[in-house]
Amino acid sequence: MKRRLSIGLLLALALSCGQPKKQAPQAPATREFPMAEIPMMITQPEQRAEWLAQHFWDPFTQPDKLYYCDSLTVNGVNVEKLEQQVGLFASILQQISIPVGQEAMKAAFGRLEAFQRVHPKGNTFARTSALISRYFYDPNSPVRCEDLYLPYVSLLAASDLVSAEDRGQYAWDTKVCELNRMGTPAADFTFVDIAGRRRTLYGVKADYTLLIFGNPDCSACRDIMEQMASSPEISALIAEGRLKVVDVYIDEDLDLWKAKKDTYPKEWINGYDPDYVIRTDRLYAVRAVPSLYLLDEKKNVLMKDAPQEQVLAVLPSL
Repeated sequence: MKRRLSIGLLLALALSCGQPKKQAPQAPATREFPMAEIPMMITQPEQRAEWLAQHFWDPFTQPDKLYYCDSLTVNGVNVEKLEQQVGLFASILQQISIPVGQEAMKAAFGRLEAFQRVHPKGNTFARTSALISRYFYDPNSPVRCEDLYLPYVSLLAASDLVSAEDRGQYAWDTKVCELNRMGTPAADFTFVDIAGRRRTLYGVKADYTLLIFGNPDCSACRDIMEQMASSPEISALIAEGRLKVVDVYIDEDLDLWKAKKDTYPKEWINGYDPDYVIRTDRLYAVRAVPSLYLLDEKKNVLMKDAPQEQVLAVLPSL
């Protein structure tokens, strides 16, 4: 005997068989960061690096299409992968001269700004600019370089795509980056040494001067002391008088400095800023300690607020 199915059950079966089940919406697929292809006729390593630096952002900012954008995706590229590419861009710029690198930064800004004007609803300009600022300007970045960041931040300070409040901050950052640029004379100043004598930076005579703005409680500062002391090449430079190390304390707690001033190497010139002119007048952009400057015999800036790894790598070859 056949069983009768209720009308409700028949309708349920019909609906379940006749219509596909609804699936949760899926996030749009991301794409790989599009790399610029260096022309085959460019064979010299330096020329290849210069070309790639100049055209690095061209494929990513092709104006014909805007890819998916959200909090984790920038023009179709996952933000973590985009950050990796900014790091690669920074490493490429380290292989070329500062003037050529500055032109590459201008080109990057031009491409990103133009793309944003074509696609104003996207997030490409703001998110990429934030990553560039972090890599080239953040005091904790191992690849920071204010001279390379200068052309980019000066354009940010003048762009109508940036809010008025942010333009003001970028204008200040521009002034900071303009201080003591590489290849220019370092700003002179007066400091008091460990013996209580007033001295000037330009009064220190040597082929090279390593200027350190540090703090006796700074672990990175102690690490610099240990690494320099363990290097026979650097120790020889100091012993021969070719390299002078000038460590200046610029904070207000002089009791801290006086209590620990004897912990500095005796071969160094150790002192403090008695009038706080470095911090208040912004003679130097000390945004974090330690802040290192390498100067030549005439006190021209060879390295400005450079990461300690870079400075310690250069010193033995002086």
